[in-house]
Amino acid sequence: MNSRLIILANCLFTITYISFSQDSSSLERINNIDTTITETVDTNQIEIDTVEEDTIAENEMTEESQSFHQILKTKFIEGGAGFMGIVLLTLILGLALCIERILYLHAAGSANNEDLLNSIDNALKNGGVEKAKEICRNTRGPVASIFYQGLERSDKGIDTVEKSIVAYGSVQMGLLERGTTWISLFIALAPMLGFMGTVIGMIGAFDAIEAAGDISPSLVAGGIKVALLTTVFGLIVAIILQVFYNYIISKIDDIVNKMEDASIALVDILAKHK
Repeated sequence: MNSRLIILANCLFTITYISFSQDSSSLERINNIDTTITETVDTNQIEIDTVEEDTIAENEMTEESQSFHQILKTKFIEGGAGFMGIVLLTLILGLALCIERILYLHAAGSANNEDLLNSIDNALKNGGVEKAKEICRNTRGPVASIFYQGLERSDKGIDTVEKSIVAYGSVQMGLLERGTTWISLFIALAPMLGFMGTVIGMIGAFDAIEAAGDISPSLVAGGIKVALLTTVFGLIVAIILQVFYNYIISKIDDIVNKMEDASIALVDILAKHK
């Protein structure tokens, strides 16, 4: 009887030990699985956070690269198509005139007056007045045109040559200044249009207040915003055109000074060959 109890106790102990071992292994597997799942989740979360950070950075870079154009477009639309369109048309026409004048003045001032005077001097020594006139005909620029008019009347005396040079110099100066009055008109017109938009925007704001019967910040802000935007764009257009206008005027003054110096030198050359 005692031996049976001992055998039975050994069997129960063995079964309990095996069960406990299996439970421990299961717990270890579960813990390992939980650890693996946690690490996987953490890794995925890190990857998701990284992707989100990259996406946010790309969006911020895109917003920064397009911010100026987008803001300018938005503000232009908010200013109203009426006056903002007129101000934009003023800018386009003014810039077109400025570019045309700059190209013309660049071509007019590109000739080397010293080389032209030396060529005319040599031509008068070797081939006479007709040879010098041929050189002037083949040379571009206002200085060559003035020289041609002076050489054309060289047989009538130095006084006639001087009067011819002065008269035709005024003609060439008028050609250089052609279109500048329109540029100055657009410079004055752009801020005036902006101020007119300001007045109309303020009138619209007061009309909205009168219709609503109450002073609301949202009602007043809309009209004032339109008014300020038209004024700002008008001033910007005037500033841009003013910069180009001053450059054109300085270029004209430089060419006129060169024309006067070259004309005096031509008179001296003609007097020398008389």
